[in-house]
Amino acid sequence: RFGAVMCCCGPCAMYRRSALMLLLDQYETQFFRGKPSDFGEDRHLTILMLKAGLRTEYVPDAIAATVVPDRLLPYLRQQLRWARSTYRDTLLGLHLLPGLDRYLTLDVLGQNLGPLLLAISSIAALAQLALTDSVPWWTGLTIVAMTMTRCSVAAVRARELRFLGFSLHTPINIFLLLP
Repeated sequence: RFGAVMCCCGPCAMYRRSALMLLLDQYETQFFRGKPSDFGEDRHLTILMLKAGLRTEYVPDAIAATVVPDRLLPYLRQQLRWARSTYRDTLLGLHLLPGLDRYLTLDVLGQNLGPLLLAISSIAALAQLALTDSVPWWTGLTIVAMTMTRCSVAAVRARELRFLGFSLHTPINIFLLLP
C-alpha cells in the first residue's frame, strides 16, 4: 500500500541482486557512533534501500519460516536487540519521513515515542505510588488509550482485527523490557 515497509525481516526478505549490489559496501561496513555495528542488519538494509529511492513491499501471500525464541529470557534479549536497532536506524532514517505516507510517519514516530512515553508514564506512576501510596486512575487510562489508539489505527488501516492483539505488547514493555 505504501511502497515503504520500514523493516524487511531478515529471514523473510528477498531483494533484487541489482539493489543489493548497489548498497553492498554501505551494508557491509555498518557503523554506529564510530563503532562497527552487528545488530539490526535487516532494518539497516531496509533503511539503505529506502534512502536509495527503492521500494520495499509487503507480500501477504509469501510463506517463510524462521526460528523464534521459545523461552522468556531469549525473547527479552531479542526484543531489546530489536529496540536498539529501531532507535538507531530511525535516527539514520529521520530525513526519509517527510517523503513517506503520513501513516508510516505516524507509525515510525509511535515506535520511537510510544516506548519513551510509556517509560515516563510508568516512572511517574511509581513515583506517585512511592509518595502517596496511590496511582491516579488516569495514568492507567492514558497508557491503555495510547496503546489502543495505535493498535486500532493499524487494525483499521490493514482491515484486520488481529492488529488489536499488539496491545498485549504494552504489559510486556512495562513489566519486563523497561526494568
